[in-house]
Amino acid sequence: MSSSVVRAARGVLAGLAVAGVFASVTFAQGFPSRPIEFVAHTSPGGGTDLFARSITDMLAKEKAFPQPYIIGNRTGGGGAIAFTYIKSKRGDPHHILTVATGTFMSAIARPSMELGIDQFTPLCLFAQDPQAIAVRADSKFKTFKDVIEAAKREPGTLNIAVTSPTGTGRIALWMIERATGTKMKYVAFKSGGDAVLSVLGGHTDVTPENLSEMLPLVEGKKMRVLAVTGERRFKQAPDVPTLKELGVDVVAATGRGFAMPAAVPKEAAVAMEKALRRVYDSPQYKEYSYRNMFEDKWLGSAEFREHLVRGGEEMAVFLKDVGLLK
Repeated sequence: MSSSVVRAARGVLAGLAVAGVFASVTFAQGFPSRPIEFVAHTSPGGGTDLFARSITDMLAKEKAFPQPYIIGNRTGGGGAIAFTYIKSKRGDPHHILTVATGTFMSAIARPSMELGIDQFTPLCLFAQDPQAIAVRADSKFKTFKDVIEAAKREPGTLNIAVTSPTGTGRIALWMIERATGTKMKYVAFKSGGDAVLSVLGGHTDVTPENLSEMLPLVEGKKMRVLAVTGERRFKQAPDVPTLKELGVDVVAATGRGFAMPAAVPKEAAVAMEKALRRVYDSPQYKEYSYRNMFEDKWLGSAEFREHLVRGGEEMAVFLKDVGLLK
C-alpha cells in the first residue's frame, strides 16, 4: 500500500474520530434537547412514583433545565420492565431511572435478567426510606408483638402486603421471619400504595412498606404504625419504636436515588448529578424529607455505584434463600 493511500486512510479515520467526539460533546452540551423522562417501576401512588414526581417538581422550581419532565410508570416483572426499558436507552441521557435500591439490587444480582450494573450510569443516592410495619387503625393487632404471636400460633396464615416479591418490604419481611422464627404469607402488589390500600380495605393484615406511601392515612388515623425498621426512631413519630428496640435485630430501608442508561455522555451525567445535588441542598427538599421521615444520605455517582454493587452481593443471599437464585 502506498504511503499516500495510508495517509489518506489515516486522515479519514482521524476525521471520523473527531466527528464522533464532536457529536458526543454536542449532545452533552445540548442536553437536554427534549423532555426528560423519569421512569418509576411502580404505578402512580407508589413510593418510587411519589419520589420521582416530588423531585421533578423541585427540579422545575429550581429551573435546572429548560426542558419539561415527564413521569413514565413502567410496571411489572418486579421492576424488570422499567429496568429493561432504561437499558434499551443506552447512550441517551433523556431517560432516568428512579432507583428503589432493594428492587434494583435484586435485578442486578440475578444474572439471568442481564441487568448488571454495567447497563446503567448511577447518578446519586438521596436518602434511605425506612419501612413501617403498619395495620388498619381498627386492627386487632395493637402492637408488633401481637403480630408475631399470631404468626407463631398460625404459621403461614397472616397475609402481608408488599410491593413485589423482591422489593424492600419483602426483604424486611424475610428478615423479620428469620429473626423471630415465624412464617407469614406475602401478597405482592404493583406498588406500595396498592399494598397499603389492601390493608386499609381489610384484604390483607399488615404491610411493611414505606411510611411515605401511607403517611396521609396515618395522619388521618386510618392506619396505625406498630414499628419502624430504621436505626432510630423518627423525630416526627417519637412514640413509634424501632424493631431493634423491640428485640428484633432488623434494619431495612429503601434507598432513593437515580440512574441513567449506560454509555451516556459524561457531561450530561455530570450536569444531571449537579442539578440533583442542588435539589438535595434546597430548603424545599429538606422540608419534603422531614415530612416523609427520610434518613438523608447523599452519595455521588462513584459512591452510589459502589453501594449498589455491594448491595447486589448481599441481595444474592436473600434470593438464594427464597429460591430465586441458584
